[in-house]
Amino acid sequence: MSQGRPTDVPACEQGEKALVSFSMASPRDIQLVGTFVAVTWEDGQEHFLTGEFLRERSPSAENMGEVDILGQRWGGDGPRQFPGVTVLGMQRIGNYAVTFEFSDGHRTGIYSWDYLRAIASEAK
Repeated sequence: MSQGRPTDVPACEQGEKALVSFSMASPRDIQLVGTFVAVTWEDGQEHFLTGEFLRERSPSAENMGEVDILGQRWGGDGPRQFPGVTVLGMQRIGNYAVTFEFSDGHRTGIYSWDYLRAIASEAK
């Protein structure tokens, strides 16, 4: 099964609703190591992510912007690079995500495990 994709949904009788579930594999371990966030996944892959990298890719509305019901984008027009920004702390959100507290005061981005894995694969 692919991560983040619906599982096979059995055919339903007419009028019944199908329950679709998603697989969001959490990391085996995630911790601050010096100036990096070290992430180890269940398949053994490891990523070491800088605060600058994570801050640039914050999925928050402040950083990415958001679209209203009329299709107009609001926000997301701030700086795209954050030199010197570090991660001061992090907090797991249930079994599906983590949020980071950055040295520039930003703390509103919620990084789902699937999103974190996707951006981590971009890291150098």
